[in-house]
Amino acid sequence: MTKQEMHAKYGPKLVCPLPGPKARAAVAADDRLISPSYTRSYPLVAKRGRGIRVEDVDGNEFLDFAAGIAVASTGHCHPEVVAAIQKQAAELIHISGTDFYNEPLTDLAERLSAVAPMPGPHRFFYGNSGAEAIECALKIARYHTGRQQVISFFGAFHGRTMGALSLTGSKPQQKRRFSPLVPGVTHVRYPYVYRGCTGGHQDEEAFALGCARFIEEKLFKTTLPPEEVAAIFVEPIQGEGGYVVAPDNFLRELRAICNRHGILLVVDEVQSGAGRTGKWWAIEHSGVEPDIVCIAKGIASGMPLGICMTRAEIMNWVPGSHASTFGGNPVSIAAALATMDIIECEAMANAAKVGGMMLERLQGWKRAHPLVGDVRGRGLMIGIELVKDKATREPAAALRNRVETLAFERGLMILGCGETSLRLCPPLVVNEHEATVALDILDEALTEAEKEHAHASELAAASA
Repeated sequence: MTKQEMHAKYGPKLVCPLPGPKARAAVAADDRLISPSYTRSYPLVAKRGRGIRVEDVDGNEFLDFAAGIAVASTGHCHPEVVAAIQKQAAELIHISGTDFYNEPLTDLAERLSAVAPMPGPHRFFYGNSGAEAIECALKIARYHTGRQQVISFFGAFHGRTMGALSLTGSKPQQKRRFSPLVPGVTHVRYPYVYRGCTGGHQDEEAFALGCARFIEEKLFKTTLPPEEVAAIFVEPIQGEGGYVVAPDNFLRELRAICNRHGILLVVDEVQSGAGRTGKWWAIEHSGVEPDIVCIAKGIASGMPLGICMTRAEIMNWVPGSHASTFGGNPVSIAAALATMDIIECEAMANAAKVGGMMLERLQGWKRAHPLVGDVRGRGLMIGIELVKDKATREPAAALRNRVETLAFERGLMILGCGETSLRLCPPLVVNEHEATVALDILDEALTEAEKEHAHASELAAASA
């Protein structure tokens, strides 16, 4: 198949200039009626989706490499997920697991227990989102240990509700004018290797180990008594922080510190879990066994579901300590069970295969593209960091935003993350042809942004 034939078969189908007339009208209505706190990168107004394709209100078809922020794990409207939702909706939509028993709660718990990254037995709490899973983890960590303090990391994003927001260390705007937040949270440095060291592999390993050991060698000896720390919250791959992969030795050292001081290790797998990295959970790549796992996003293919999974002995609170009216909704659980079937049968292996192919090609962009400073990721959770200068690694946030727009104009949906990175997190069912077309489009968008940047630099130099 030639490149032209591949693009014709698997590429976007744009029928009018973007945004089209219906999209412009929808954006205008949104500007008038919807909270301005939402962040929108470009004027895409979705109408329907199938697989990795999204059609807008004007009939334009896009390749979706954002997946609703890594949520549409099995693709948009996977027929098996749709059938499970329809079947359950015809039987029971809501009963509230807080007050009444229902079998879907335990059906999903047993399925998750079988793929947990730590030995069983396990217990589960159901909420509606990643933030709710984090809130549960924070509360149960304090309840179980009787301790008040927790440790999180700079660059972390754990959610926007008050407890989750207190753990978050991503952007000032997320916390601006919302204080006082929940007390007892200390942030420390995450091993962001590209921003922390310039040497080779040994330097990176030492840097990562130093980030973990700072907790024990400095924090616990100066300002934070270890016997008062309930938990350490960590993302195995920081999501909003820039798709930054934590080195394995860092995660292993965190586990060792927790073991030495009776601290719970909580892993936030909200974005990195459910097969996205080619394993059920990103933490599995390190061999580390956590105490608590927070799950959401891709576990139910777009239906609202947040899950806090713990070692059974940890979830020892009494009735009334914590609950959720809608958590564990039967329809969401039906979607999750169907999603797990698809992930097990095909999507997780596909994420490893197609993600590996994409990463191999993208590594070459560090040489081919002046703006590309770093490429990193696991499976189909891939970050591309853009810089103005590779020697100084000066962030290029405006250029990153420009690349997003240029990709959108060519029919590719992507999102930024961190200060200056792009994220690629397509549905786990994306095939190699679709991935190739998407990278071709992104390659073209990057090249155009680099030309614009070079031209602007020439004009600035001429006028100096």
